[in-house]
This record gives sequence, structure tokens and C-alpha cells, in this order.
Amino acid sequence: MKLAQDLFEPAISQISAEHINRPSTTMLQDAWRRFKLNKLAMTGLITLVALIIFAFAGPAFIDYNFKTNDLMNTYLTPSWIHPFGTDALGRDTMARIMYGGRVSLAIGFVSVLINLSIGVFYGGISGYFGGRVDNIMMRIVDIIYSVPDLLYVILLMVVIGGKGGLLIIMIVLGIVNWMGMARIVRGQILALREQEYVLAARTLGASTARLMLKHLIPNALGPIIITAALAIPMAIFMEAFLSFIGIGIQPPFASWGSLAAEGRLNIPSYPYALFFPAAAIAITMLAFNFVADGLRDAFDPKMRK
Repeated sequence: MKLAQDLFEPAISQISAEHINRPSTTMLQDAWRRFKLNKLAMTGLITLVALIIFAFAGPAFIDYNFKTNDLMNTYLTPSWIHPFGTDALGRDTMARIMYGGRVSLAIGFVSVLINLSIGVFYGGISGYFGGRVDNIMMRIVDIIYSVPDLLYVILLMVVIGGKGGLLIIMIVLGIVNWMGMARIVRGQILALREQEYVLAARTLGASTARLMLKHLIPNALGPIIITAALAIPMAIFMEAFLSFIGIGIQPPFASWGSLAAEGRLNIPSYPYALFFPAAAIAITMLAFNFVADGLRDAFDPKMRK
């Protein structure tokens, strides 16, 4: 028996089949969408933006300079005139924390850029070539890892040009902390280099540089960003420690570490001098860790929906 055609209708119409329920997004757009859903990560990001505004735009709204001495107003307690009080030379503590924030944040970001450049290049070469090249390069990293970072920092600062220079500290911290980035990148490249799209690009004659820049590094971007976000607070803390023991930023310039070092000398009589720079360091590190945790979840393929 022949059935009439009008008794049937398609389960999915042509229009419904071609309808796009969700627009296509790039990896970064998808990561940002999931990052925004993480409340702690967004809190950390907002805190970091507030700290950057406080450090770089704040001095324009106050009447005090971080180098101006006022010996008639030393060790003032926090008030409306001096919200964070004054130090041993009568300098406004809030102004010095603002300017110190510029130094600490600049050291964190610039040193990580140096770390990123060295680590991505070294780890990428090691992972791409593999074999004996990878073995030799990773043994060099193991040897460097066996020596404490602080010893490298002190030796490099002496060799490069003494202590206290902002550019010198940035370079030294960038040079010392690249090994972790190199290991992360090397592991990612080892996993990606055997993927089908890499083999296809190599078959079509793509050069090593093109494979690295167009295929391998972009697909390892997630772990690289997460590692860099975690490295920034570590660089800030390392600079604070160097300034705390006296081989970091030198007066009259200041960083949060040097301000904390000055404040520790007067804890019994004037605890505010230590509290405010220490709080700035703690808040910054906490915010960066929240952001890094959010980035880790955002770039994790298992978290995608």
C-alpha cells in the first residue's frame, strides 16, 4: 500500500537544522565567559584593578610627595590629614605606599615578561626537538634548580651592577624565575607536537618557527597564562623580601618591602608603619592567587559546558 506524502512531516525542518543555537567563540572568549562566573576570581581582578588605580592615579589626588620630609610631624597616627600616618621623617605613609605600589607592581609585571620570554623560548625549543636536545636542556634546568633562588639573586645583583636599581631588580628576578615556565611549556609542546594538525602543517612544509608561533605556542596559551599569573605575586614577594633584608630598592625610593622593613623597627610604638605595607603585599598576593585559580578553571577543557 502506498502511503500519502502529506501524512508525513520532517522531524527537523530545514530552517531549524540551519539555526545556530549558540554563536561560535574563540578559546579566549570562552575562557573569559567562564572566568566571569567565578566570584572569587572576579573579586581578585577587581581588587587588582583597584590597587593599580590606587598606586598609579592616587598620587594625583593627594597633596604629599613620597620624598618630602617634615620633621615637625613624625610618627603621626592615622587621621583625616594623613590616613596612614607619617614615618620617622614626617613623610606621608599613604603617599609612600602609593609610590611603593608602582615599584612593586612594575617589578612584578616586567620581571614576569622577562620570565615569559626566556621560559617560552627555552621550553618550546626543548619540547619541540625532544630526544637528546630535550635531555640536555632539561638537565641544565635541573642543575639551576638545585641552587637556591636567593643565592642567584644576590650573585646576579652583584655581577650586573650592585643593589637597589629598579631595572636591575626586574632583570634579575626575570632571569632567576624562568625555569618553572620552561618546564610547563616543554610539557605542553611535547604533548602537542604529535597532534594531527601539527603533522599536517609539517607535511605541507611549515617551518619550525611557523609551527611554534602559529600552532604550538597558541595552543599552550592556557597553562602559560596561568603560570604567568602565579609568577607575578611571587616576583612581588621576592622583591619585598630583598628590600626587607636591605638589598632591594634603596631610599629615598620605596617599595612595599622597603616600607615594611622600615616599619618593623618601630612595631611597639608605631605598628601602623608595618601594618599598611604588609597589608598591601598580602592583599596583592591573595588577589593574584584568586585570579590565577580562576584562570586555571577557565582554561581547563574539563570545565567547559
